[in-house]
Amino acid sequence: MERRERTGPRRHTAQASEMGESSCDVTPHGVRHILTASLSQPALALLVRKQINQSCDRGRPRIHSRRRETGNPSTMQSQTTPRRRVSRRRAGSYLPASQETHDNALSSIRTMLRGRTGYDAFPVSFRLIVLDTKLSVTRALHCLLENNVVSAPLWNSDQAKFAGMLTVLDIIHLIQYYYKYKTAVGYENVRTDVEKVELGSLREIEKALGVAEPPLLSEHPDASMFDAAKVLMRTHARRLPLLDKDTDTGHEVIVSVLTQYRLLKFVALNCPSEIQQLHMSLRKLKIGTYVSSPGVKPFHPIATARLDTKVFDVVHMFSERSVSAVPIIDDNGIVVDMYETVDVMTLVRLGVYQNLDLTIAEALKTRSPDFLGVVICTASDSLRTLMQLIKKRRVHRLVVVEGEEEEKQGGKKGRLLGIITLSDVLRYIVGHGDLND
Repeated sequence: MERRERTGPRRHTAQASEMGESSCDVTPHGVRHILTASLSQPALALLVRKQINQSCDRGRPRIHSRRRETGNPSTMQSQTTPRRRVSRRRAGSYLPASQETHDNALSSIRTMLRGRTGYDAFPVSFRLIVLDTKLSVTRALHCLLENNVVSAPLWNSDQAKFAGMLTVLDIIHLIQYYYKYKTAVGYENVRTDVEKVELGSLREIEKALGVAEPPLLSEHPDASMFDAAKVLMRTHARRLPLLDKDTDTGHEVIVSVLTQYRLLKFVALNCPSEIQQLHMSLRKLKIGTYVSSPGVKPFHPIATARLDTKVFDVVHMFSERSVSAVPIIDDNGIVVDMYETVDVMTLVRLGVYQNLDLTIAEALKTRSPDFLGVVICTASDSLRTLMQLIKKRRVHRLVVVEGEEEEKQGGKKGRLLGIITLSDVLRYIVGHGDLND
């Protein structure tokens, strides 16, 4: 490696002319200055200096110097700087993701939800169906089925205010009321009464059945999505109406309805990097309900049914347990299908709700061909995988089945192990400790 040295203008000093001989000296900065006598011609001086320089460098460490000019060009300072090292890119780390990485991603998602409002969850243009409380149940059901929705906000036109939500659970309560009073007053009379029931009278039917009246929930669309999610979790509701005030009349205005699915899909779409860090398994995170006590009821506390179970028995499970779906299993506990509250809407559309003594197998034959099937997963699947699924398709629940790990421990692949709802996922993302803040 050669030593390169840049020199400035030569300065002839009196000391150099008096010495009459050459010498080599090193300044505190490590730059060698060559002093020589009788240098009358610049070319000769440069040649002598080069020769002395070579002799002084033998056996000495080579020093790389860079001269920096400051101020007057006639005065120059020398400063030794280390040579810049060429950095090499290190290979990527293959260490397993840590709990800290997962928690940091979850914290970032919660921060994002605190900074977004309900308006952010909706597209620029969307459709909202609102039903008047004076509308009959029959006409309201046809409206829901024609628009392919399972719920709609209710509006009291007399009082000009929000009056609650019409959901599939209200229809189930109506069916229970119908069956309870069928033998007492006669089939035809009850059928006529049911078809004439107005939406505003559904709460009276629920009181007759001893069912608790659903809370009248709402939130302002300017409220943060995190606060809206906390309301959904505290009340176990699946949807939350967003209400505003008309500045001219002061009346309530139904802006839209925020559902659990819409909220979770918003997270999946807007936090892709954070979703990638949610690597921990669903069971380790305690997301969902799992089989806990095999015995007389081998799948307790999960409600299950078989293909030969009567539809009305499953409808009773919906109302009694406040669930929206029941897994259908075979004799070995293998999940073969799922009966949902939405399937009841199909029976109502076909007029079969007047005879719910048919079996689940018969009822499933009337199901729409658009049904995408049962979404299953294993307990070892990650939250990341689940959120990526929500991003791609509409899903409201997943059935957890035994996989290869359980099969190695004596289990049976495909057997029912648990069930995960969107409420379980949203509760984990919001955080148990933050619900009472």
